[in-house]
Amino acid sequence: MGISYEQDIIAWANEQARLIRAGRFDLLDLEHIAEEIEDVGKSEQRELESRMAVLLAHLLKWQFQPERRGASWQITIRGQRNMVSKRITKTPSLKYTLQDSDWWSDAWFDGVTQASKETGLEFDVFPEDCIWTPEQILDQAFLPE
Repeated sequence: MGISYEQDIIAWANEQARLIRAGRFDLLDLEHIAEEIEDVGKSEQRELESRMAVLLAHLLKWQFQPERRGASWQITIRGQRNMVSKRITKTPSLKYTLQDSDWWSDAWFDGVTQASKETGLEFDVFPEDCIWTPEQILDQAFLPE
C-alpha cells in the first residue's frame, strides 16, 4: 500500500479515490475507508447539534432576559432555524436524530451552558430538561415568553 492513513490523511484519501477510479479494489484500505464514511455521518450530527445548541441558547436568552431582547437575537434564532432545516432537508436521515433523547440532552446541555456564559446567569437558573417541543423550537413564529 502507498500512503499511510496515519501519515497524511489527505494524501491517503486522494490515493484511495484514485484506486477506486482505477478499479484497484484489491489495494484499498477498507478499514479506514469505512471509518471515514462513518465519520461523515457523525460530522453531520455534530453540525446539527452545534446549530441546535446555538438556537436553544438564544431561545433561553430570549425567555430569561426579556429586557435584552433585540433584533440580533431574532436574526440569530431565525438563521439557526433555517440552517437546521437546511441540514435536515439535505440529509433527511437527520430527522431521526431529533427523536433521540440522548441527542436532545446533549444539545440542551450545550445550549444551557452557552446561555449561562452569555447571560451571566447561573447554570441552575435554567430548566434541567428542554422545555419546548422540537416543533416549537423549529417554528419560525415561536418565541418563548
